[in-house]
Amino acid sequence: MAADTLKSSTGAGGAAAVRRLLLDNGALTALIVLVIAMSALSGDFLTTDNLLNVGVQAAVTAILAFGMTFVIVSAGIDLSVGSVAALSATVLAWSATQQGVPVVIAVLLAVVTGIACGLVNGFLIAYGKVPPFIATLAMLSVGRGLSLVISEGSPIAFPDSVSHLGDTLGGWLPVPVLVLIVMGLLAAFVLGRTYIGRSMYAIGGNEEAARLSGLRVNRQKLAIYALSGVFAAVAGVVLASRLSSAQPQAADGYELDAIAAVVIGGASLAGGTGKASGTLIGALILAVLRNGLNLLSVSAFWQQVVIGVVIALAVLADTARRKAGATPVAAGTGDGKRKQAVTYGLAAVVTVAVVGATSLLHGGSSSTANPKVGLALSTLNNPFFVQIQSGARAEAKKLGVDLTVTDAQNDASQQANQLQNFTSSGYDSIIVNPVDSDAAGPAVRAADKAKIPVIAVDRGVNKATTDALVASDNVAGGELAAKTVAEKLGGTGKIVILQGQAGTSAARERAEGFAKGLKAYPGIRVLAQQPADFDRTKGLDVMSNLLQAHPDVQGVIAANDEMALGAIKALGSKAGKSVHVVGFDGTPDGLNAVKGGTLYASVAQQPSQLGKIAVDNALKALRGEKVEQTVKVPVKVVTEENVAGFSG
Repeated sequence: MAADTLKSSTGAGGAAAVRRLLLDNGALTALIVLVIAMSALSGDFLTTDNLLNVGVQAAVTAILAFGMTFVIVSAGIDLSVGSVAALSATVLAWSATQQGVPVVIAVLLAVVTGIACGLVNGFLIAYGKVPPFIATLAMLSVGRGLSLVISEGSPIAFPDSVSHLGDTLGGWLPVPVLVLIVMGLLAAFVLGRTYIGRSMYAIGGNEEAARLSGLRVNRQKLAIYALSGVFAAVAGVVLASRLSSAQPQAADGYELDAIAAVVIGGASLAGGTGKASGTLIGALILAVLRNGLNLLSVSAFWQQVVIGVVIALAVLADTARRKAGATPVAAGTGDGKRKQAVTYGLAAVVTVAVVGATSLLHGGSSSTANPKVGLALSTLNNPFFVQIQSGARAEAKKLGVDLTVTDAQNDASQQANQLQNFTSSGYDSIIVNPVDSDAAGPAVRAADKAKIPVIAVDRGVNKATTDALVASDNVAGGELAAKTVAEKLGGTGKIVILQGQAGTSAARERAEGFAKGLKAYPGIRVLAQQPADFDRTKGLDVMSNLLQAHPDVQGVIAANDEMALGAIKALGSKAGKSVHVVGFDGTPDGLNAVKGGTLYASVAQQPSQLGKIAVDNALKALRGEKVEQTVKVPVKVVTEENVAGFSG
């Protein structure tokens, strides 16, 4: 009996030890299992080039996450890191290229920008007693807005000397991976070997106890958020260097990936625990998932589902660790109602101030005789849509129309809100360039019910009635793109297609045109088709992934120039030589690439004309005049031979 009891007790102890081991090292275990699974499912995954590719794609998220680790360990949160990264990169590019500041000083300005944003966050949190979520959410908006103001909504070319950060060392080792390693070692040193690192754990474990023990908590919080800003600035520079340009909407949503990486890596949102190595593992898990799912040609929608499930499981694991006693739970400070009242009071003051400022900025006499037209653009980060805005503004000024332009930042929910605002504010007519053709439907139907004419531009609206669709003939343009690349390859070859944002009419129609055009060339083999959402960064990453599975690709068709430029960056020296890339839109950056020989051709639209004609039709519909249901603007293939004479 005693022997049986001892045996049972020993077995239970062993099981408990294994359970604790798995709980404390769950992220590493998950990464290993994930790598094994991806290697089994794709023979292209476990190669040196692809693993380095994973490292490059993890670099920006990991660097942001290292800074986020400092904040979360101290029981805080920083939602502004993505915006701070974009702002820092924009400051660097703007100061170095447009203001003539020496590159070294421009880099310092970028870092100082990150520090300044972090200090503002820290001051609001430490001395203003604003909750970290609210303070950093405000900085997210301010940082993104400033980057748009400085860049005027357009990408700014990065200095060549800094762009090398996106290259490789010795022809094989990516510089972003080296930067990742350096920043990871720095984060580990700060957390494990410095006074401020020990302060982070003390504050996160029990802030009040840390204060009573003599720790200057407010001063330490300033330093913690400043460090987060430094890491965000470095991440922004690395991201922009990979793209050879600072884009004001870069790193949008990256703060969520950074938080996910920290939590997946074993840090507790309650504070007091976390380490740099765990954060690195968390970032690698996200990168491996995206990379592997790209290689497996998994739908972008399912990719989001899988990543969401992984994040949820990580939070559940965090809860299990704390229940098992593996992670200490920080006690609350208990200042209670007075601090809450101050917080709510400050939040109310900020809200009133913002509303008041907005009213002043957009105020004015509502009795103006000029027609009021709202133009809801999907984004102003893309030069194509900036040109639509320019054409619309010029025509509105000419016709005496009061034109209000909104930027949805590629957020369908935000655009729906903007359309509803136009409707409730009694605008005379609305022009919409949908982020998503289906998502825009309900808001457009509401405008229809209010008897407000709606004109769609570039992309149609599904399940709603619009007075007109002003767009290029995307199907014909797609056929031209297919014909152009097929003829360049002599009628035979292997190509990949980068698709646009799913759900938009432009993406569907261009894809239809690609398919129709390629039917005439049976010798052209499509190796893969993957969505890259009309985004240069995603075009770079998706093309990098596809190259691992299809290194023998000879041609690329991209549904817009932004994705084509990202593909060119991924192709490196192959672009324009062994691999021929055809884009769509004829944007200034695209045409410059055609001139430089890296982009073989662009199916050029006339975006300024799209904006102009949209305003004309909005005014006609408002006056009750007849408008065509579909107004097609011609497209033209622009190559190195005719680019000099193309005006756009």
